[in-house]
Parts: sequence; structure tokens; C-alpha cells
Amino acid sequence: MFGGRRGNIDEVISANLDALVRFACFRVGDRAEAEDIVYEAVLRLLENGDRANDAKCYLFRIVYNLCHDKFRKKHIPTIPLENVDMPDDAETRLDQEEIERINSLLDGLPPNEAEVVRMNVVDELSFVEISHILNLPQSTAKSRFYSGMKKMRQIYFTNNQ
Repeated sequence: MFGGRRGNIDEVISANLDALVRFACFRVGDRAEAEDIVYEAVLRLLENGDRANDAKCYLFRIVYNLCHDKFRKKHIPTIPLENVDMPDDAETRLDQEEIERINSLLDGLPPNEAEVVRMNVVDELSFVEISHILNLPQSTAKSRFYSGMKKMRQIYFTNNQ
């Protein structure tokens, strides 16, 4: 099925497992549910990985789609960051005050800009990866990021004067 790529795919899964769980956790709000989604994504990668040019982006794209499918089926609104049951390593990265600040700033953005900013800042994904995951041109991902950051600065300075 994979030929020589199996080792590469195993490395990609191992290197990105925690980041994928954190990525899903920020979107669904529950660590157990996030782990289930990541497990499903890994299975899909193993089944269809021979078609993927970039296994990391393919994995993130699957997780992203599975998270959105979950909300479409349940019609659940996006979960605020402060209500997210985050993985242990992410809890040390972001304290509660920082989560609240990020959440309030992202709430002031259009959803498409907020998603790109969240993926770059919180999930630490590159614009190339974001463009693959969201199926956008890289220039659009960058444009949404810079526009979102500009609006966040305006919101921040307006609220702190």
C-alpha cells in the first residue's frame, strides 16, 4: 500500500499527534472527543495516504473536516476557548487569562479570518499548511491573517484606551 512511504507516514503521525489533538480540542472542546477525531483521521491517512502529497497537511485537513462535520450534525455553536478541556501540554502553554484575551479578540473577527489567525497563532501552522488544510490559495490565507491581525489590533487598542 505505502511502499517506502510507510516509515515517513509513521514519523508524521508521531511528530504531530499532540498538535493534532490540541488542534481538534480547540474546535470541539473535549479532549476525549478530540482524540477520537484524531484516531479517525489517522485511520483515514493509513487507508488513503498513498494519495497524499503532504501527510501532515492531509492529517490536519482530515481533522479540520471531521471537527466541522461534528458541528454540522449537531448544530452546536463554536465553543469558547475558556471552556476547552485542553491537553496537559497546551495548558502549560496558554494560561487562562491569555485564553480569555485571545478568545475575546477572535470573537471580534469574521469567522474566516479568526480561523486563519487561530491556526497560525494557536496551532502554530504555516501559511502553506493552512492553505492546504482550508483548500485556499496561500495568498488568501495570508490576506485573511493580516486583515484579522489588523482588526484585532484595532479591537485591542479600542478596548484599552
